[in-house]
Amino acid sequence: MKIDLFNHFTPAKVYEQFKKLAPDNPGVKAFAALPALWDLEARLRLMEQFPDYQQVLSLSNPPLELLAGPDQSPDLAKLANDELAWVCRKYPKMFPTFTASMPANNVDASIREAERAITTLGARGIQLFTNVNGKPLSNPEFLPLFEYMAAQDLPIWIHPMRGPHFSDYAAEDHSESEIWFTFGWPYETSACVTRLIYSGLFDKLPNLKIITHHMGGMIPFFAEKVALGFQQIFFGAPGRNPIAEKAGLQRPVLDYYHMLYADTALNGSLPATVCGHAFWGTERSLFASDAPFDSIGGKQLIQGTIDAVNGLAISDADKNAIFEKNARKLMRLDQ
Repeated sequence: MKIDLFNHFTPAKVYEQFKKLAPDNPGVKAFAALPALWDLEARLRLMEQFPDYQQVLSLSNPPLELLAGPDQSPDLAKLANDELAWVCRKYPKMFPTFTASMPANNVDASIREAERAITTLGARGIQLFTNVNGKPLSNPEFLPLFEYMAAQDLPIWIHPMRGPHFSDYAAEDHSESEIWFTFGWPYETSACVTRLIYSGLFDKLPNLKIITHHMGGMIPFFAEKVALGFQQIFFGAPGRNPIAEKAGLQRPVLDYYHMLYADTALNGSLPATVCGHAFWGTERSLFASDAPFDSIGGKQLIQGTIDAVNGLAISDADKNAIFEKNARKLMRLDQ
């Protein structure tokens, strides 16, 4: 069995609500070109092409907090999670569970919705985006939500969020050539978890489970750069990072990154998957395709990612762990 841990589905009722709330949102406008993103029958036809394959569903961009204010976003989250739960109940062999969407611009409501989704609907974790309307997740206001999820011993999926309005240069007001997407999203993931690390979150909550999308973004490729801080070059020593000391971190900086989990959603690139696996190891690597976001509706991403994991020079037992066992353990699916 292969459990696709990070892919996206916006049920039709939710899609219709998105169109009402944000008809000019570029992502919402583009949804029509990908039926497998919102049409359940199209999604089932896609999945039937892959035997012994399941998906853990999560809502796609845009984040709910971009579509509704803090008074309305809880109802939007409730609708989204109810619809995802319905799909899982109707087709449990295809969709064993889902990742709950949060009204992240309302932290108290997010905790209540996380509790409802987990205890009542069967969600096995929540999805957050790398920033909440520009606020970093390391902002203290979000700490109670992290504390709640740590207490549940269930993971948080972190999805990058950046749009064309994030300019490439300070003198400009927008990004060009899709740089915001191609390079901005890996940067978002890397920046988000770095801010969380330096906030002391993992010293407060050492058992917190965070899944980073796209194999952790830039982190594996720049692992040795992560390990050597800029100030450390001039004012530190091989084992002494002044910025980490100032933050009060209790471990070497790189150790915290190894506490994260990473998925294999790398568009089927074997070299990138090798790099990511070399950093995270088998135990922290999780199979995910990011379907259906390719030009043929998801098939290329699913098959390419399967091929990339199978291409790793590791044992069949390790491949099985990445494809299935790690996800079952992380989400406690067999309990």
